[in-house]
Amino acid sequence: MQTLPTLFSKLPSVGTTIFTIMSALAQKHQAINLSQGFPDFQPHPKLIELVSKYLKEGFNQYAYMAGMPQMREQIVEKIKLTYQTKVNEDEEVTVTAGASEALFCAISTLVRKGDEVIYFEPGYDLYQPIIELNGGKAIPIPLKAEDYAVDWELVKTKFNENTKAIIINTPHNPSGRIWQKADIKQLQKLVQNSNVFLISDEVYEHIIFDEYLHESLLRYPDLKARSFVISSFGKTFHITGWKVGYCIAPQALTKEFRKIHQYNTFCIPPAFQLGIADFLQDPTHYLELATFYQERRDTFQQLISETPFELLPCEGTYFQLVSYKKMSQEGEVDYAQRLTREVGVASIPLSPFYAKKQENQVLRFCFAKNQVTMEQAMERIVSRKNLLFA
Repeated sequence: MQTLPTLFSKLPSVGTTIFTIMSALAQKHQAINLSQGFPDFQPHPKLIELVSKYLKEGFNQYAYMAGMPQMREQIVEKIKLTYQTKVNEDEEVTVTAGASEALFCAISTLVRKGDEVIYFEPGYDLYQPIIELNGGKAIPIPLKAEDYAVDWELVKTKFNENTKAIIINTPHNPSGRIWQKADIKQLQKLVQNSNVFLISDEVYEHIIFDEYLHESLLRYPDLKARSFVISSFGKTFHITGWKVGYCIAPQALTKEFRKIHQYNTFCIPPAFQLGIADFLQDPTHYLELATFYQERRDTFQQLISETPFELLPCEGTYFQLVSYKKMSQEGEVDYAQRLTREVGVASIPLSPFYAKKQENQVLRFCFAKNQVTMEQAMERIVSRKNLLFA
């Protein structure tokens, strides 16, 4: 009898993501899906027109590994305009297959066996698995419940000679909170005499509300010099399925980053890049994004105020957290699934965003939706209000 090899999982604790679970449940029960973070409206018709033009003109083969020159030039101009800083398009800008690939390459560039990487939770569920795949140890720092502020005294206790990198995410998914200048000052003090690198996940950089300033690490030369700064055109231009992002890093870091990028995806479809590059020539397409999404946030908050849910702060991203603590003590996954089945509206529970499960009775809703979608969802919640209590 043949003996078959045994495969041991590199990620034994990783299963199906909560996003897949909730979207499948929403489809099964014909629920309105406010769970997964993607818009239900189309991108700007001009962007579709531009990409279509380049597809028809024959830009369908391999692109430059680092990104099309026109694309990198426009990224440089965008950064200069928004953060008043200069980056080198040839040596510091890499176009990636979305922010996910950029995060994978940045973490893989830095982390070796035994290295520790600090990140903040609730956090994007991609960080921990990539750290562990590279032999590192993920060090989660819980954000303060309810306001999701950084506890800098706690961060200091986790900072040691094994710390290789710190991952920050602002505006923050899933909480919708942003870093303030005081947080930047604390970070500067912490790393100034260290060998620690920074990975800054800034995919919602243009979705920030109430006239707050996005505190990109690109604004701060001392932090920029040790950072991978990552963003996403998928989030900015409502094209999450196109998977187009980029990474900004100093020349020495970019050189090592590209070694991994070239054996990962190698390049991004050239027609997408050229179309986006042309679209970027009009800065209003991203400078007006905050107003566009703030209108949706405000609409969602107004609609959900008619329900017993308690709104938590939302300063950026296209996610709104709500507390159901006064209505039920059910676990978050159970509660979210019950609402999907019985009320007909899908959300995302926050507990899967923690390395060690926490129950704070909080759900996340996505408001990157048409107004009709949001209104229909709230109508279901209001009409079945009694089902919110348990």
